[in-house]
Amino acid sequence: MADWFAADTWFGNLIDIGNDLLWTYILIIFLLGLGLYLTIRTNFVQFRLFPTMVRELFKGTDRTAFREKKGTTPFQAFAISTAARVGTGNLAGVAIAISVGGPGAIFWMWIVALIGAATGFIESTLAQIYKVKDKDGFRGGPAYYMQKGLNSRLMGIIFAVLIVLCFGLIFNGVQTHTISDAFVGAFEIPSIAIGLVIAGIMAVIIFGGVRRIAVVAEVIVPIFAVTYVIGAIIITAMNIEQVPAIFSMIFANAFGIEEMVGGGIGAAIMNGVQRGLFSNEAGMGSAPNAAATVYVSHPVKQGLVQSLGVLVDTIIICSATAFIILLTDVYTIGDMEGIQLTQAALAEHVGEGAAIYVTIAIFFFAFSSLLGNYYYGEVNVEFISEKPIYLLMFRIAFLMMILVGATADLEIIWAMADLFMGSMALVNLVAVLLLGHVAIKALRHFQNQSRRGLDPTFHRDSIKGLKNIDSWDSKHDK
Repeated sequence: MADWFAADTWFGNLIDIGNDLLWTYILIIFLLGLGLYLTIRTNFVQFRLFPTMVRELFKGTDRTAFREKKGTTPFQAFAISTAARVGTGNLAGVAIAISVGGPGAIFWMWIVALIGAATGFIESTLAQIYKVKDKDGFRGGPAYYMQKGLNSRLMGIIFAVLIVLCFGLIFNGVQTHTISDAFVGAFEIPSIAIGLVIAGIMAVIIFGGVRRIAVVAEVIVPIFAVTYVIGAIIITAMNIEQVPAIFSMIFANAFGIEEMVGGGIGAAIMNGVQRGLFSNEAGMGSAPNAAATVYVSHPVKQGLVQSLGVLVDTIIICSATAFIILLTDVYTIGDMEGIQLTQAALAEHVGEGAAIYVTIAIFFFAFSSLLGNYYYGEVNVEFISEKPIYLLMFRIAFLMMILVGATADLEIIWAMADLFMGSMALVNLVAVLLLGHVAIKALRHFQNQSRRGLDPTFHRDSIKGLKNIDSWDSKHDK
């Protein structure tokens, strides 16, 4: 099966054609254009309300406020969505962006995050507004706000199928391949053995339900993210005299002023936007699935928390990897790609033992992403049909794709990821464009109460003419 998933087959060629059409002519302009439009419409919410984002996140770590209520806490939802965001995109994806698009790709990753944070705010606020009740508390996401906000179940099903294929299957191949690649390079362990171990661990977790996923993600994500960033800060501090030159190189290459590593402005933009979207997921429609599970008194609160997640992922964690790589010259020599490039860069900084550290780090990064990916797939399978047989079939396919990803070709796995994430992003961005005014009205409602010194609360009649709302009654489902 792994031979069939190869870049030089008819299948690989078909994937490449789809990516060229989608990314060259449609998605980059739509993604950046809509992000800029929503940034202006929300009066730069991602910058203006940044302190509020941080407050809402840490308020969400207090479990006592949620003990008697169903649904996950704001911090747990942040951890689930960050688990999916902070995966191989931060270690392997950044390395691929630099090796293919040059250092300038990092600039475009930053742009995607800075303006995409507004898109992330809108989509997660919409997910909160149109969420529905279930046995665990709440669920929702783009498929739900397409059906309820746009009265289009067909559009919702199209999105649900795409996210199940993308996150539930294809992205698992990316994550597992990166773990396998790291372990093969560091310990020469057979890739199929790595796949079997990961599939076994995931099987135990996914049959435990969303709360177990939330608890595991809540513990793992802060530990590995903070540890990795601290390490990158130390490495950067040790090479502080080179930092101005690194920034200069990034900006120069971003606009084609300085050609490096086959970069140029076209390759820099393309790879920066692709890897940026893969990493922070702003506008892709994935994080809203986690945002919808949260119990909050106002939908804007969780929209702000998820917007913060976009900024944390790219501006902090992806930048950490970029500096680790760019402070060496390993990306300009040899034929290394993906995680092995990051391993080689760290080895230059701290010695050969870095390969072991990166192997452990990538395991936690990618494994936590598998947790988030599974949940996104599950909630959308349930949107399509709540018959238990479909969920069981999805779980089996999920575990099988882990094994495929461990042994498949790196190039075709990333190409498939680009095609499917681009397709689901396109569908979601159309819905965000059409429903954005609802989230903006909710933002104004939130700000009006905040200015009066109140803790903002939201009800289904807070926005005039709002229809098809299952939650948000006068007692907010207490």
